[in-house]
Amino acid sequence: MPAMSATVSTAVLKNVPMFASFPDEPLRVLSTVVTRRSATRGTTIMAAGDQVDSLYIVISGRLKVMMSDAEGKEVILSILGSGEFFGEMGLIDDSPRSASVVAIETCELLCVNKRDFNRCLAENFDMAMAVMRGLVKRLREADRKINSLALLDVYGRVARLLIDMSEDVDGQKIVTKRLPKQDIAKMIGASREMVSRVMKDLQLGGFIEMRGSTIVLRESILLPE
Repeated sequence: MPAMSATVSTAVLKNVPMFASFPDEPLRVLSTVVTRRSATRGTTIMAAGDQVDSLYIVISGRLKVMMSDAEGKEVILSILGSGEFFGEMGLIDDSPRSASVVAIETCELLCVNKRDFNRCLAENFDMAMAVMRGLVKRLREADRKINSLALLDVYGRVARLLIDMSEDVDGQKIVTKRLPKQDIAKMIGASREMVSRVMKDLQLGGFIEMRGSTIVLRESILLPE
């Protein structure tokens, strides 16, 4: 489990999208029940089958949501970053965690226990809507992933993932976070060797440009929505 520290300031909470619109007094009350935790790379925050007892919000760092079979074969469902949250589904339906969440770099997290989470949902419309928007976003992402797996070849799946992971930087779409080929393979259901071949072909074809650990996407790689 990640290390836990005491009090969280209202200034920290104000920078979290979920809490940004909270008035000062509810924010102050919330600051008394939220804890701050740090986790080093490789730390399992929650494991599949666990009974979820808290909502986690990412302040900094990245984590992977993953599933694995009895033989240890791993599938990465998503990568979470700053401002995103996890653990809310188990708090809502009281079901065990369906996937594991592991830190892929040092992370800072906020934690709200189940009792306080339920009270906050009941008392704060903005938080309830933020949780609903998060759930809808994940449903849409799941639909897109199912669509990609069913309708796109490996080239299309790699391209779709790069587009989804990219950010707009000075008018260009760039994947700024390190994305190992092994992780790409686990996210799209292909082998690492196949991903390496596709990435090389995309680079030779002028669809992407490698700049150190970043990937610049050319317009020719964009797929129709």
